[in-house]
Amino acid sequence: MNQKAQSGKADSAVKWVKVWDGPVRLFHWTLVLLMIGSYVSAKQGKLDVHFYLGYAILTLVLFRILWGLAGSQTARFSQFVKGPGAALSHLGHVLRREREDEVGHNAAGAYMVLALLALVLFQTITGLFSNDGMFEEAPLAHLVGGAWSDTFTLWHGYSFDIIVIAVALHVAAVLLYAVLLRQDLVRPMVTGWARLPAAFTAPRMAPVWLAVLFLLIAAAIVWAVVTYA
Repeated sequence: MNQKAQSGKADSAVKWVKVWDGPVRLFHWTLVLLMIGSYVSAKQGKLDVHFYLGYAILTLVLFRILWGLAGSQTARFSQFVKGPGAALSHLGHVLRREREDEVGHNAAGAYMVLALLALVLFQTITGLFSNDGMFEEAPLAHLVGGAWSDTFTLWHGYSFDIIVIAVALHVAAVLLYAVLLRQDLVRPMVTGWARLPAAFTAPRMAPVWLAVLFLLIAAAIVWAVVTYA
């Protein structure tokens, strides 16, 4: 489904449409909290807590990948990831203050979603091979030796800095939409509902049990890697 309506052409009638399911919204806000907790625990030297938060973050990212393959319609990568041309075209509309309503992520926002997922995945994986330079080693550090573990530790730190920059750009984009287009992107991610032209069809939502199954699969993968590697 690819439904959009430019501001000058859209039907004036609007309705509330559920665009985000509970699993996507829980993933989004839980990931925010876990990333903050991970940063704070590392700064305080509580590496045991930091490790467990990292496992939880990796579990969430793996879940989101599975949900992006077979979850609700707006969560699927095949639904919102389009070519670079579509992304550039959308950005052109934004700069001209021409609102384009979308059911889910827009073509430009899709690349930010992919970038953040890739960055967090890289950050958590490198963390599995890292060390604190003194006494503590992550569960997989012994597999690569001291020199490589030190390298992974550097990458782990640098990737977090890049994530901070990416998140800042993400927040700036949300604010830009609010100012230029009067479009609130935060409320739908909190409530799940958005005001859209009446011609839009509500997207299909996957069952909650499937989300629970995917979360258990993701958790089992992380547990097996950490325990038996």
